[in-house]
Amino acid sequence: MIELDDVTGLVDPVVIAAFEGWNDAGDAASGVVDHLMEAWSARVVGAIDPEDFYDFQMHRPVVGTDESGHRRLTWPTTRIAIASPPGMNRDVVLVRGIEPNMRWRQFCGELLAACDDLGASMVVTLGALLADSPHTRPIPVTGTATEPELVDRLKLEESTYEGPTGIVGVFGDACAQLDIPSVSYWAAVPHYVAQPPCPKATLALIGQLEDLLGVSIPLGELPEDARAWERGVDELAEEDEDIAEYVRALEESRDTADLPEASGEAIAREFERYLKRRGSTDG
Repeated sequence: MIELDDVTGLVDPVVIAAFEGWNDAGDAASGVVDHLMEAWSARVVGAIDPEDFYDFQMHRPVVGTDESGHRRLTWPTTRIAIASPPGMNRDVVLVRGIEPNMRWRQFCGELLAACDDLGASMVVTLGALLADSPHTRPIPVTGTATEPELVDRLKLEESTYEGPTGIVGVFGDACAQLDIPSVSYWAAVPHYVAQPPCPKATLALIGQLEDLLGVSIPLGELPEDARAWERGVDELAEEDEDIAEYVRALEESRDTADLPEASGEAIAREFERYLKRRGSTDG
């Protein structure tokens, strides 16, 4: 069981979870939780005991020096933090960890038990996958939900994926087995620039969270990081005609597939987010 710090008075908390590994192309999903931890001044209140779930030859502990100058050993694990974002009428539980090497069902059970102890009423999982997506276009994000009301409100679809899954899929299934409402968002990272980070995909996932939570999330340097990332990939394509030709083919395919009305809806959503963020900044 996960031992939690004494936490009281949380208001209808929602869980936002991401895990490094197979589910996290370009570190896009874990990058969201890292950003939220800083933007919302989250406080770590517990961590899972890594001994039962991780192969330390694959995920080795790290030796370093702490702020006091003492040598310290940090073990790979999954941590739970809480935050009270300004402008939100509910609190947030952030789960940031590593896909376990063993005992996945026990791992999910312990995490969900801790979230239940904190009073969580909904779980949001984040993932990222490699896809045939051009870096010059908005990063596609697909979403699924277990509750019909969430599917309708967020205009999501039921997942039709069949095949291998990672801890995000197993965690989502554990939520469904316990009748915990859950939403899952996945960003499609261009496979030809798979190396992390991918700030443009992180931004795309944050945009979906803003729609879900109805709040403007401080973006900090992420927009500029995303523009710098895109410029860097542009330069890579300019130096390699094969890559440039491939990107042009992906752009043509994407532009042909995108219906005008769908593009209009995306523009409208982005403009709404801009107005909300501008309003919160002016306030």
